[in-house]
Order: sequence, then structure tokens, then C-alpha cells
Amino acid sequence: MDDIILLKQGEMVLKGLNRREFEVKLISNIRRRLKPFGEFRVYSMQSTVYVEPQGDCDMESAFGAAKTVFGAMSVVRAAACEKDKDAILKTAISYLESQLLASKSFKVESKRADKRFPMGSIELSQYVGGLLHDRFPHMKPDMHTPELVVNLEIRDLAAYVHGAAEAGAGGLPIGVGGRMVTLLSGGIDSPVASYMMAKRGVKLIPAHFFSHPYTSQMAKEKVLSLAKILTKYCGRMMVELVPFTKIQEEIRANCPEALLTIIMRRFMMRISERIATDNGCTALVTGENLGQVASQTAEALAVTEQCIGLPTFRPLVAFDKQEIVERARSIGTYETSVLPYEDCCTVFTPRRPRTKPKISEVLEAEEALDIAALVDDAVRGIERVAITI
Repeated sequence: MDDIILLKQGEMVLKGLNRREFEVKLISNIRRRLKPFGEFRVYSMQSTVYVEPQGDCDMESAFGAAKTVFGAMSVVRAAACEKDKDAILKTAISYLESQLLASKSFKVESKRADKRFPMGSIELSQYVGGLLHDRFPHMKPDMHTPELVVNLEIRDLAAYVHGAAEAGAGGLPIGVGGRMVTLLSGGIDSPVASYMMAKRGVKLIPAHFFSHPYTSQMAKEKVLSLAKILTKYCGRMMVELVPFTKIQEEIRANCPEALLTIIMRRFMMRISERIATDNGCTALVTGENLGQVASQTAEALAVTEQCIGLPTFRPLVAFDKQEIVERARSIGTYETSVLPYEDCCTVFTPRRPRTKPKISEVLEAEEALDIAALVDDAVRGIERVAITI
């Protein structure tokens, strides 16, 4: 009996002539993600990715990691055996024995992808189900709401026996959606936005803006911790830590107080665009949410992105806060995000921020600043930190 992990593809199966490109990327991502747990043979057939351990491997950890790889809708740990009805029955009894003993009701579901197998799906289910009931008479057959579903799959290379599948990460494999810069603060929203864009196959480069001494080293470490959590979904990342103190001080000294936040955000967008250009990225990602704070009104968002040429993606734009919090909890970033270390967005906060700024007044205010020099200076001071799983 051979233990194996099966990952079932989701929307990738609809990709037509481009499908193989998606499969190759998914296989590559799975190999990289499972490397710490042993050596595995990973290959794809019939809309399923097979992960076969080669020698001694940590299958429990590998299975948990496989569920975080974008591109698979479901993941199951199964036993492979010969395509013979009695071998399948024997494997079901041995592989699922503890579940069979613990369940009060069951049914058998069969899928015959290999049409050369001599028994039909219903016939195989009846054969194995009848003999399982003889072996475990305490279980009642239940075709509607069974406690245990014994799954049998007859595929090209072998037969596979397993219990219930678990949800995979879904989405598309990292790397098929291009590269983008994500503005990663220490808050709740931006890690969730980063996760959601990664789920669409985007390779992310996080940019974090810090303002020493107004923000602490702990605030910077908090962001790196968030990036570390995201790597199990996003893969390895290079975090760009941008010094932002001088820019914020120049804005405070030379610009109207009501426009401080908007002008600060515009500088973040300019610098992020420079990072994007240097790394071959096609867009920016932010955690902005329509109406959540003063700088996130429709008017303010329009002014914020007016200064750049790249598109800006805001996957949380229509979410309410509770939805974002729930997603943050589910991906494991929430507890770190709420640690009490403030980021640069809380520095020099205006008492009455302009919620509906006009681009003309912002451009006039920015005339007091040497924008190009400030951006160049910040880009030169970037610290880069590699984050791996």
C-alpha cells in the first residue's frame, strides 16, 4: 500500500491551450513548498496532481503544506493499490480501518476514470460496500448523510482509496498572474489584500514604509512577521523596507495640514511605482477600502493614484471591516496585525483631514516639495529582506 497526496485542480481545467503552463507552475510551486518535508515525485494527470513520497517523508506536514498551495481546490491523502476489486477492498479495510471502526454509517463512491476497468462505478461501489458492511456490521449503509464516505478512484496508473477530501487553497498558481508590488503595512487590511491577489496567481513584492524614530524597530519586525506568515501561501518574497521619515517631515513642514495624509499616500505610490519598474511589475496592490478612513473616499483614492501610471488593484475595496477581520483570522495574520506597534500612517495624522480633496489644490501644495529628489533619496535608502518559508 503506497501513501500518496492527490491535489484536484480547480479553474485551471478551463484554461484551454494555456492549461499546461498553469500545471507546470503548480507542480513547481508544490515541489518547492514540500521540499522541507522530504523528497517527492510530483506530476500531473487527468486534472489531478500526484505527490508520491520517495523514501522517508513527513507526510503529515506535507499534507498540511499542500493545502496552502494556490491552484488546487481540494487535497486528499490516499492509498494507491493495484486496479483489482479485491486489492481495492483490502486497501480500503487497512487504510481506513480506524475511520470504519469509528463510524456508524457509510457509503462507497467510485469514480472510474480508466474506462478499461472491467466493473462500472456503481458495480464497484456495491461490491466493496457489501463486503465492508460484512466486515464492519456496526455500520449502517446510508446513501444520503453518511458519517464516512469511502472514495474509490480508478485512474490510469493505479486505484486510489481515501476518505473525505479537504479544501485546498483554490485560486491560481503563484507566478501565472505576473508580478506586482503590494503596499504592506502592519495593519489588518494589507496582508489580506496581499493574500487575495496572490490567490489570483500574482507574485508579490511587499513594500513597507517606516519612519524611524517615530516608528519603532518592533513595528518593522511586525511587518516582517506578517510577510513570513504570508509566505506559506505566496512563496518566498523580498520585502522592500522604505525609509519615509524625511518625506513625512518635509510634507509636515511645507504642506497644509488637511492634505498631509493624501500627499503622503501619493509619495508612497510614486516610490512603489519605482520599485515596480525596477522589478518588472505591472501593477500595485493596496489594502484600501472604500470609505473606511478619510483618505479612502472615492475622491481621495482618485487623487492618490493620479500621480502614477501603473494600475492599482484594491481587492478589499467593497469589503466591510468584519469581512476583512474574518479573512485575516482564517489566513493567520490577524493576531500579528493587532500587535500594538504603529506604522508610519499614524505619524503626523491631521486633526481634520480633507475627505474630498481636489487634484488642483494637492498639486499646488506639492509645488513646495522637491518630489523627484525626495523619491530618489528614499529609493536609494531601501533595505531589502528576503523572507522564505
